[in-house]
Amino acid sequence: MTSKPIIVWFRNDLRLGDNRALAAATANGAPIIPVFIHDVAAAKAWAPGGASNWWLHMSLASLGADIARMGGRLILRRGDTIDQLKVLAREAGAAAVYFTRAYEPWAKVLESRLKPSLEGAGIALKRYGGALLREPEELRTKAGDPFKVYSPMWRALVALGEPRAPSPAPDRIAFAKPAPKSDELEALALLQTKPDWARAFRDRWSPGESGALVKLDRFLSDAMARYSDDRNRPDLPGTSRLSPHLHFGEISAHTCWHRARVAAAMQPKAEKGLETFLKELVWREFSYHLLVHWPDLPEVPFRPEFNAFPWSEDAALLKAWQRGRTGYPIVDAGMRELWATGWMHNRVRMIAASFLVKDLLVPWQDGQAWFWDTLVDADLASNAASWQWVAGSGADAAPYFRIFNPVTQGVKFDPDGVYIRQWVPELARLPAPLIHEPWTAPALVLRQAGVELGKTYPSPIVDHAEARGRALAAFAEIKANKADEPSHRRP
Repeated sequence: MTSKPIIVWFRNDLRLGDNRALAAATANGAPIIPVFIHDVAAAKAWAPGGASNWWLHMSLASLGADIARMGGRLILRRGDTIDQLKVLAREAGAAAVYFTRAYEPWAKVLESRLKPSLEGAGIALKRYGGALLREPEELRTKAGDPFKVYSPMWRALVALGEPRAPSPAPDRIAFAKPAPKSDELEALALLQTKPDWARAFRDRWSPGESGALVKLDRFLSDAMARYSDDRNRPDLPGTSRLSPHLHFGEISAHTCWHRARVAAAMQPKAEKGLETFLKELVWREFSYHLLVHWPDLPEVPFRPEFNAFPWSEDAALLKAWQRGRTGYPIVDAGMRELWATGWMHNRVRMIAASFLVKDLLVPWQDGQAWFWDTLVDADLASNAASWQWVAGSGADAAPYFRIFNPVTQGVKFDPDGVYIRQWVPELARLPAPLIHEPWTAPALVLRQAGVELGKTYPSPIVDHAEARGRALAAFAEIKANKADEPSHRRP
């Protein structure tokens, strides 16, 4: 036991419940100093985008309020993380810094610098897991290598037994008094995005730990039993929408896993939905597994032959996609949902990504960058792994010749056009299935619906059949010219 304060450094764990670093510090019996440091420079090119900054502002406000209700204050600082932790420790006479591990390449570099620097100053450093169900080092193939395919990793994780149960939030926390000085939340300038499209997010999201728990419980009671079927339908409320809460650590994967098991046990015929939900949690783990072992995943094709892919340099195509003006309704609906809400249904993400990469031949890195700025759940591991999966260049990727047809995908997953009518209102009066391909509608039907192609709604910027042929030809070219390189890189 020690009377010297312990700094609990919050980063990707903006919650009080199931927070191992906070629990360990509280159990120590020492006064606690909770701190968040806004260190934009550390992340370099991967500093949070505009939508993520909005969420971070709201999440910090929520965490600060939770801490205030327990009699403390969340200390906010700006600048270099190591410098700020040293200054704070000196000001408060702190003996140690407790924190949760992060997995982004820049975060790993920061942690490696943190240990000698703080310990050299006489400050103990204790790192805890908690962001993932299993640490990446726990999961290896029988040959001792990292996993490159999802299914064997899922089986390996299940074979390890149930992940640990989540721990509750502390009943009480002894905070250091007086509290060290703190910046005001507004001083972090997280809301200074131009244009401030994020104002529209406020009515759709409730960032923070309490909002995450409400979202989880609502999903478990209302949608989990049908999740395996409904999760692909953007016209139905069939997904959990927990991704931003998980990304910012407002809820842990352990809490999601165990609460889902309890809920399924109380519902008839929920086993299939439960298994699908748990597998989605492990897809997130798989993405982090790849990022940890292949830290250049956000920039470099996992499959080296894709370095020679003949991408298009047409900026107008990228811009049309970003604005939801491609002329393909399901794609445009997704891109407009993204702009309006900071989120896009996962099935539509795959359709929109495939269209950008394979119909327009725009590099996947450009799509990844747009998502990084506009998604409230922009997550480096999931974003990179998913874009490479769609592009065909990643680990366990979809075959390149799997090119989503935006018309048939729309018909299959939004059969009545409900989703399209919501986000592409200029087509709302078109009947299904013509709403999925308005260019095929008779002139009279278009007139009656108030649609004038090329004016009120764009004509398709490419012909999908022709675009598919171009994409397959480009893939055949790099396949024919493939150098004698291994199909999978070793870490």
